[in-house]
Amino acid sequence: MRNLLYIVAVILIIGWAIGFFAFQVGWFIHLLLVIAIIAIVAQLIQGK
Repeated sequence: MRNLLYIVAVILIIGWAIGFFAFQVGWFIHLLLVIAIIAIVAQLIQGK
């Protein structure tokens, strides 16, 4: 489960970067970034 959260977070961050710089989709890309950050923070909190 731990590795899965990291993989999802990395995929979302990469998707955000590609979308932000290439497509300028707007709110959807920023939503992906927020979800990725929440996943990383949740994993850090659970790991302690």
